[in-house]
Amino acid sequence: MPDNSSPIRVGLIGVGWGSVVQTPAFRMVPAYDVVALCSRQQGRVEAAGEKLGVADVSTDWQSFVRRDDLDLISICTPVDLHHEQALAAIAAGKHVLVEKPVGLDSVQTGEMLAAAEAAGVANAVCFEGRWEPPRLKVWEMVRGGHVGTPFLASARSGADYWHPTRGLQSEWMYSKASGGGYLMGMGSHDIDYLCTLFGEPEAVCADVRTTTRERSRPDGTTLSVDADDTAVLLLRMRNGMLVNILTTAVAYQRTFRAFEAYGSAGSLFMDGDLMRSDQMQVMSGAIGQDSAEPMASSDRKPASGAEPPARRAAGAIVSLALMLEDWLPAFSGQPTVAASIADGHRVARVIDAARRSSDGGGWVAL
Repeated sequence: MPDNSSPIRVGLIGVGWGSVVQTPAFRMVPAYDVVALCSRQQGRVEAAGEKLGVADVSTDWQSFVRRDDLDLISICTPVDLHHEQALAAIAAGKHVLVEKPVGLDSVQTGEMLAAAEAAGVANAVCFEGRWEPPRLKVWEMVRGGHVGTPFLASARSGADYWHPTRGLQSEWMYSKASGGGYLMGMGSHDIDYLCTLFGEPEAVCADVRTTTRERSRPDGTTLSVDADDTAVLLLRMRNGMLVNILTTAVAYQRTFRAFEAYGSAGSLFMDGDLMRSDQMQVMSGAIGQDSAEPMASSDRKPASGAEPPARRAAGAIVSLALMLEDWLPAFSGQPTVAASIADGHRVARVIDAARRSSDGGGWVAL
């Protein structure tokens, strides 16, 4: 493992999101150094290595995670590979970063959490949405006591990605067994964020739906769909408040993200486009104000001063870089606010409970 003056040597498995977002984010934080890439497809990993300037590439993840010259394994592979790869990396004594969703269900995420805690390795999950400028501002204000005793909060996220008028996305996304669906893919961010703000949920009641169960492929064959495109969750929190979360991928000609929180001392809410956090408007209400007032989003930037590549994913890159900065104390055994496998496991437990509730379980205790 590195000493305090040496960069944390990162080996990255999966070169899709890993190339577009993770590698640029790591490079904005000098304490990390992406030194090796791994992917099942030789041509793809070689192309990624050439584009990113990483000469060390591999197609064998089993040996990759055991390498003595890697300190941290970042897992950016399909969801159904996370469990096996994370456990192997942890068993090899590596720190791990796992893309969300962490696993296919809470059984897998629980095993990953137990292994990481037993091994004492630093671990994190890419819930970088907490560090988006408007969300980071709201997080700071909630921690500062702006809403007082919280009564009610809600989060809504939606788009038309699975509307019947839209073409197919990657086919694994339509399969529950592969980790697909938008409660896992999009709603998980809102579940994590609201639990970060307001603590632990104690029960869930939900309706989780697959609106269109068959889609036509371009070649005329039919794709069966069992992953969800729409979900409405109601959470009872341990602190006594209620939380509502809505996620949909069938909102025709709409992409949106909204948040509201109301409490004894004030309120916070924000609204905007799902993919444009830079245009999200944060509003604040407080005792003594005549009406809610606009608030500036967080202006925090990576300490290195580095700028992200000029691409659509620039916002996600910066948010992840901030999370990676906040994760650094964990490598010295210190507390961190970075999202961990424990947070990913909590989200998985909520999603499992929501599915059981939707199948007829009513309120499901956590």
